[in-house]
Amino acid sequence: MTKQTAGIHHITAFASDAQANADFYAGILGLRLVKKTVNFDAPEVYHLYFGNEMGSPGTAMTFFPFQGGRKGRVGGGQVGYTTFVVPLDALPFWEKRLDRFAIPYARTERFGETYLQFKDWDGLQLELVARKQGPNSRWSFGGVPADKAIKGFGGAVLYSIAPDKTMYTLEHLMGMERTSEDQGLVRYKAPGELGNLIDVNASVMNRGHGGSGTVHHIAWRARDVEDQEQWRSLVAEQGFQTTRIVDRQYFTSIYFREAGEILFEIATDSPGFMRDEPFETLGEKLMLPAWLEPHRAQISEGLPPLKIRVLEEDQ
Repeated sequence: MTKQTAGIHHITAFASDAQANADFYAGILGLRLVKKTVNFDAPEVYHLYFGNEMGSPGTAMTFFPFQGGRKGRVGGGQVGYTTFVVPLDALPFWEKRLDRFAIPYARTERFGETYLQFKDWDGLQLELVARKQGPNSRWSFGGVPADKAIKGFGGAVLYSIAPDKTMYTLEHLMGMERTSEDQGLVRYKAPGELGNLIDVNASVMNRGHGGSGTVHHIAWRARDVEDQEQWRSLVAEQGFQTTRIVDRQYFTSIYFREAGEILFEIATDSPGFMRDEPFETLGEKLMLPAWLEPHRAQISEGLPPLKIRVLEEDQ
């Protein structure tokens, strides 16, 4: 039997301004900043993690905010839409909320579900869908009560330069089930409760380019390092070049670029975001790995100020 991922672990995107990014994802969307750290490969840049009350696997949307970085273009080789899931009765609340913040949105239908599609302030394409499946978030912030809050990922829409090959990888490597087709999209299902429905645009997409408003990579779930090592062997057997296992402090990761040019990561569910902060104060302090701690003063001085705040519209 083909090995199966439970679904999405996290999605990482580029942003242009750290405070604006925090205002949108915490202030408007009501997600919790569960970790404030830096890009370990470029420590002059934040790495911000937003999710449910503890950033559980399947809920964490993460960002590299490059101040003054180039604007990206959404296209082939990327996640086209990041899908968030909310409780069954919550879409009317979110329509009113998007209106309150003057965020344009479109109401669309596919696979028998209603989606609200909109963009963040950098142009990243997002959508909300209401489903019963998956535990509710226990986090409430600003004008978003817990019973209307984003639960985590519903899934994603993938844009590929070789969709047949991308779909083959989802089915025959990642172990997802092809379930249906609608409006030029092919749906795949993973067994998890969150981040488990992946739609692939069946048309060949022109290449996008990275920058603010685009997704850098999509990460899939592995249970632990032993499971991840098995994934690494399977990825190599499929002919993909894979990285070594990389320690990201809150999970370990491997990376490979599938044939449709989308960067895939496979990340472990553990140890999670409470390995270096208690639940009550997650995301409040700049957290650095041990090898960067001696440079804390220099790193902190180079990062822009960042505050999680209730926005004026909610006061």
